[in-house]
This record gives sequence, structure tokens and C-alpha cells, in this order.
Amino acid sequence: MTGNIQITTYRLITLLTDFGMKDGYGGVMKGVIKKINPMLEIVDLTHEIPPQNIAAARFCLMNAYPYFPEGTVHIAVVDPGVGSHRRAIALQLSNNNFLVGPDNGLFSGVISQNQIINAVELTNSNYWLTSRPSNTFHGRDIFAPAGAHLATGVPIQNLGAEIDPTSLTKININNCVEKSTGIYGCIQYIDRFGNLITNILDKYIKSKTWNLEVKGLMIRGCNTYADVSLGEAIALVGSDGWLEIAANGGSAESLLQVNLGVEVILHLLG
Repeated sequence: MTGNIQITTYRLITLLTDFGMKDGYGGVMKGVIKKINPMLEIVDLTHEIPPQNIAAARFCLMNAYPYFPEGTVHIAVVDPGVGSHRRAIALQLSNNNFLVGPDNGLFSGVISQNQIINAVELTNSNYWLTSRPSNTFHGRDIFAPAGAHLATGVPIQNLGAEIDPTSLTKININNCVEKSTGIYGCIQYIDRFGNLITNILDKYIKSKTWNLEVKGLMIRGCNTYADVSLGEAIALVGSDGWLEIAANGGSAESLLQVNLGVEVILHLLG
């Protein structure tokens, strides 16, 4: 208390979806959150995940997660299985952050790097928007209200039945494989600039000369885009520490015709 003013702290909420900005789906989720608690602050992490691309959602959330304060509630909805038997879940992690969304693997990047303290299935309809949720919009009817209640201080145990964290769906593409012929990984994400982001971390290239091989092409490892000619492909370390292939002034995706999941090989030259 400060004088007669009640000082109350509410948790920050982030939203990540594949809803885009053409329709009102993301805005409706914000409206649901604000009706529960108009004091909550909401950050749009992105609504431009490619439709139904769970792997892209996993990557974006995993890389954004470390930059938010303790106690943040991350609501992520990329949910091609909406209305099916896939679970709606909430997770509390060791740094007192929360994840709310479908159990389809989109949280697997974050939980590979953070310990789960509590995990529940969102079975308590008292914390839904309606006891008869839509089969096509759980973001509005289940995830947004559950996240808002968490951000307002409702204990996660109140939201539903406890589940075993080891039973959560996982997408395991973080690991690369070290062989005598190189370090083998894959393209795990392609950003809007056409940069091909691998699942190989920069820890392998400290003080070394290196290149990346993709589709039989050797791409030279450099420090900045300007180290190669305009339009030329280049390998470098991206802002989150993953090795990536770019094109100076262009799109590596278009230049090399490479898709998600394509194998890449890191060659250390000395």
C-alpha cells in the first residue's frame, strides 16, 4: 500500500498465432483477455506464423522467450488439431513463466531449455469463456481466458487436471549430429527475408574457418552480409546464435530453392 492506493502487479501476456492481420481473430483474443482483466498488458509477439506451421511457431517462441521478464504468460495458438482430442494445456516453468496453448509440439523448443514445474490440461470450464467452446476457435474460448486468469494470479492447479510433463508432444529438431565428415543438421526455419536458419549453434565454429553445405553446394562462412557480392549466398551466425544461410541483398530461399527440413552439413576447415 502507498497511501490509499493499492499497488497490484499483473503478469505480462504475449500472443503468438498464425491468424494474420486480415481477420479479427487476434483482436478478439485481446478483447477476451481485457474483459477478464483490463489492466493486463499484451504484447503481440507475432500473428504471422505461416498457417498451421507448428515448427515455425516452435522456433519463433523458443527464440523470443528469453527476452521477456519473469512471470510472463505466453499464449501460443497454431492449432491445426483444434476441436480434436489433442490436449489444451498450461505449463509453469522454473523461472515462473507460463505457456498456454495446444499440446502439439509448439512448446517443445522452450521446454527443451527450461524445466517444467507444473503441467495441467485445461479441463476446468470455470476458466473458459464458455462451457461449450467452439470446435474451431479455442484461442478465444479456452486459451485467452486461461492465460488471462493465470496473468491475474489464479494458481495453475485451478485450471485443470495435472498431467505428466514427459507425456507432452515434442518436435525434436534441436539436435544435430557430429560425424567424422562434419556436423549434420537441417533447416529449421525460414524467415520473411528468405534466410535459411539451421539447427546448428555457433558453439561449433569458435575461432574456426568453416562453411555450410546444402544440396551439394558449399556456402562460405563469413561475419557480415557485406563480405560477399550482392546476390551471393553467404553462411553466417544469426542474431539468436544459429548458423544460417542468407543472400546479400536477396533471398537465400529463392536463390537456392531450399525448403524446411533440408539437410545441412557444417564443415570445419581449421
